[in-house]
Amino acid sequence: MNRRDVLIRAPEGGANQSGLRDRNARLVLSLLRRHGALAGAEIARRSGLSAQTVSNITRALEADGLLRRGAAVKGKVGKPSIPMALEPNGVQSLGLNIGRRSAELALVDFNGRLIDACETTYAFPEIEAVFGFLDHGIARFARTCPRAFQRMAGIGVARPNEIWNWLELVNAPASAMQKWQDLNLEEEVSHRTELEAFIRNDATSACVAEHLLGRGGEFRDFAYIFVGAFVGGGLVLDGKIVWGRTGNTAALGPLPLPGSSQRGTQLLNVASLHVLETALQARGLDIQALRDSADDWSAFEPEVSDWVDETAANLGLAAASIASVVEVQAILLDGAFPAALRARLAEKTAAALADIDLTGVEKPRIEEGSIGRRARSLGAALLPIHSKYFVT
Repeated sequence: MNRRDVLIRAPEGGANQSGLRDRNARLVLSLLRRHGALAGAEIARRSGLSAQTVSNITRALEADGLLRRGAAVKGKVGKPSIPMALEPNGVQSLGLNIGRRSAELALVDFNGRLIDACETTYAFPEIEAVFGFLDHGIARFARTCPRAFQRMAGIGVARPNEIWNWLELVNAPASAMQKWQDLNLEEEVSHRTELEAFIRNDATSACVAEHLLGRGGEFRDFAYIFVGAFVGGGLVLDGKIVWGRTGNTAALGPLPLPGSSQRGTQLLNVASLHVLETALQARGLDIQALRDSADDWSAFEPEVSDWVDETAANLGLAAASIASVVEVQAILLDGAFPAALRARLAEKTAAALADIDLTGVEKPRIEEGSIGRRARSLGAALLPIHSKYFVT
């Protein structure tokens, strides 16, 4: 058993000394992740731990390559303080997003900073194509960042719940999608990569990225909406991700809305990018050009403006439903589209929510998310690090 096994991984069972030290080490690492470099005295003040306990923990974490010392800061009296910070190269992690239209693989450091990424697009997600892409991406990272694989925390996988459903919306053959239902994804990914795998809903993974790398520091309670091929969401309460019993809390896509039929419709049918792609296809336009244009969709007007208006109206209804059920400070909107479009969508969604009568309920702010189209793969990459090293 190496030093990290003793320090980071708590044994099963009671709260013995090793387990207590594990929780305290996670607390210290979590404070440094959220606030950046801190001196020992400040860590002790924020954590409630004694100065001696903090000193012991930081020395051990530094020896294990997880923390690094900053330059000494001289005060008016006493010894200079030495801030400690996460060592970016202390741990790396992989994140795979399996989408209905594309896949992306990301490599991040201990701070969640993107080291490298690669992606592919497809008409629908065939298992063989997705795993071929995964193998190719890992081989690429092994060439470009060989040292990263010496301290790999694991691989996170973001994927839509029940990816085999809604076949007609992505024109996917039932035979190919049925394979996903029969697959143990966690076992397969672990076997192929020889890494511990963490499987989560794709939109909740995107929420993890927003929470840890984006605007999570501004709001302790927020709902999150990510608009991709299908729309999905996540929830943060009291500064923590709410996973739910099946890991699918605040999925939002199946949320019932009024529609043309007696049964109504679901949010994913009226607030997703596949709606825009369908409109463009009806005009005979190449939707692959839309997917390849990460920063500017002005060439696809007026369909884009029509889509923003319709999507915002329906997201306003979704926001009203969220506010009626759970109190949050804000609802953050993000998606796989240009940042300028995100701003337009947030503004129009806020206007739509303002027009809805929610007497007796305090309406949340509608705000932009900050991560963008890579939120799902970045969030997936953060899953192993967050699970193993930080307070969850």
